[in-house]
Amino acid sequence: MIAEMKNEPVVFSIIIPFKAWSLDLEENLCHIREQTFRRYEIILLPDAEITFPDIYRDLPISIYPTGEVNPALKRDLGSKQSIGKFLAFIDDDAYPQSDWLEIAWTTLENRNDISVIGGPAITPKDDPFFGRVLGAVFLSNFSGGFKERYIPCPPERMVDDWPTVNLIVRKEVFDNVGGFDTAFWPGEDTKFCLDLVLNGFNIFYIPELIVFHHRRSQFRKHMRQIGNYGYHRAIFAKQFPQTSRRFIYFIPALFVIFFIGGGVLTLLFPETKMIYEAGLLIYGLSLLIALKDIIKKENWLVAVLSLPYIFFSHLWYGIRFIGGLGNREYKISLGR
Repeated sequence: MIAEMKNEPVVFSIIIPFKAWSLDLEENLCHIREQTFRRYEIILLPDAEITFPDIYRDLPISIYPTGEVNPALKRDLGSKQSIGKFLAFIDDDAYPQSDWLEIAWTTLENRNDISVIGGPAITPKDDPFFGRVLGAVFLSNFSGGFKERYIPCPPERMVDDWPTVNLIVRKEVFDNVGGFDTAFWPGEDTKFCLDLVLNGFNIFYIPELIVFHHRRSQFRKHMRQIGNYGYHRAIFAKQFPQTSRRFIYFIPALFVIFFIGGGVLTLLFPETKMIYEAGLLIYGLSLLIALKDIIKKENWLVAVLSLPYIFFSHLWYGIRFIGGLGNREYKISLGR
């Protein structure tokens, strides 16, 4: 297979930042091997030197240890080593559908007006049970806000913000905007997408451009991720209002103010109890709508058990968002 790929120029450089070798990364490489479009290279960016298993030596892989730097910087370093026309970014705990590069090639070769494409990152059906439960939090706009990031949601359309778990960019465009702004982590993908949009480049959502992304199966890790989302989105709402100062991002914070502040208010002023209960009823109805959406993709048990996690996710995102609004100085993180 490697000889077949060497006969023609590389089209896609698949860039995978990670900390250390893992079973998830092995799964990723096995699915890359199954791609129907073969003209690619794989650039692996671990923290340190790794022992490379012989079973993957048929793949066109290059390994560049980076030290303990954040994934944004790893992706920039990977792009500098790439020889492909397009940069295909994916996480090490995700894996692509077999037609991932085929769909990307068909779109990018026939649409010169499209600079970047992205697609959904679906929770695998064989994920651990509670991984699917926590993944279900994102399957409705009433629970996660952007279900098109987690399940295919036609039609194809332009977007202005997309995560790097499934993002493919023309290399000349990537270089034009200077790559990722490595001063930001998390949130470097939002900043990168904003740079693209401000420079006149389009980002195109393709529902069929699918990768599968393992979810955190531990509540603590899930909440840490959700909290990071909220905290950094608030910082971005102050610094980059063009795409981050949107009402939808403020809703969990408003819910926190209502839920905690309103509860205290009812103790001080019992006459406000009816208004408070009406608000809770509206929230409860939104959870039922979310449940209806989730059941379309998951079984009843997963869907029902996701409801309390949706509530705690909203609460913690909102609390951390409020904390981010109060932060006067952005602090970079390795994102571990």
